[in-house]
Amino acid sequence: MNEKKKIWTTQTLITTAMLAALAGVLMSLEISIPMMPPFYKVDFSDMPSLIALFLMGPVPAVCVEVIKILIKLITIGTSSAFVGDLANLIAIVMYIFPLWFIYKKMGKTRKAGITAMLISVPLRVAFACFCNACITLPLYAKAMEMPLDGVIQIVAAVNPSIHDLTSFIVLATIPFNILKIGINYLVGYFLYDRLTRISFVRQEIMS
Repeated sequence: MNEKKKIWTTQTLITTAMLAALAGVLMSLEISIPMMPPFYKVDFSDMPSLIALFLMGPVPAVCVEVIKILIKLITIGTSSAFVGDLANLIAIVMYIFPLWFIYKKMGKTRKAGITAMLISVPLRVAFACFCNACITLPLYAKAMEMPLDGVIQIVAAVNPSIHDLTSFIVLATIPFNILKIGINYLVGYFLYDRLTRISFVRQEIMS
């Protein structure tokens, strides 16, 4: 019972709601990347959930991730026939829990946070490769009523070096995810580090 009280204090509920709202807004502000598929866009919506994870734990962080997806679907809908949104939901498991496990195991220190993020990056990139090859790309092709090769041809229009699934993974999925995850982790941890210097935030962490 004590653990539940620690997770869902009034301050935690308010902070989670604020971070989820911010994440929903940030998820809608997507930036296209040159030489990348049109459905590969960078956003900064992982930053609020990263802050929620380090401040309050995995449950509020998962809530931030789920709520941000719902906010985007309600406000602007889907641009990938819900395939990208499904991928984001699946990725929550590979994002939140490995980070939290390492961070908690190492004592929730600054070094623990940095180490957790460094280990998390290749895990998330590897999962993104599997997810794209086996789940999202086939589903996207089916939703668009075209063969998988047709999706690859769309990508080839912006990057002629991509000509099959393997080159798509190597030249698009891997660099895109390293870029997106790296930026979110770097900025998110920088903001978290600044937040921990505020007195009421420190009290929230210690409670």
